[in-house]
Amino acid sequence: MRLLMMSDTHLPKRAKALPAPLLDELPRADVVIHAGDWVDTDTLDLLESRSRRVVGVYGNNDGPDLRARLPEVAFAELGGLRFGVVHETGPAQGREARCAARFPDLDVLVFGHSHIPWDTTAPGGPRLLNPGSPTDRRRQPHCTYLTATAADGRLTDLVLHRLPPRR
Repeated sequence: MRLLMMSDTHLPKRAKALPAPLLDELPRADVVIHAGDWVDTDTLDLLESRSRRVVGVYGNNDGPDLRARLPEVAFAELGGLRFGVVHETGPAQGREARCAARFPDLDVLVFGHSHIPWDTTAPGGPRLLNPGSPTDRRRQPHCTYLTATAADGRLTDLVLHRLPPRR
């Protein structure tokens, strides 16, 4: 099962559209995961219309229209792994312990908010993944998103994709 993970798209505030390389990944993905801060419903509509399945949550910048359509926390079993999706996990310091305590039954937790790519595993808890942002790099050198394969209870082929600068 091929996964495409993104967060913090902030459209149309930070960019006018999702980058072409990310859109090119949509047909190859079995599941698209979005960890919040969509900002507009058009992005959700676009992903739902072009994807087999979308698992998403709302973020702190998402208004009532998105909050009516998306949960604060989402759960899905994908490729034999228990996934959770949430927008914010708090400060980097102590993140692993907090997430392991809050989500003890997960294998993988995808989160956003910081726009900073992240890949760690909490002792006795879930693997924590932040795909960064494909449209708003903030203090990072690149805009980013993640792809991976979930199969037979394993997450493999995890790739952090760095997008070319916008013109």
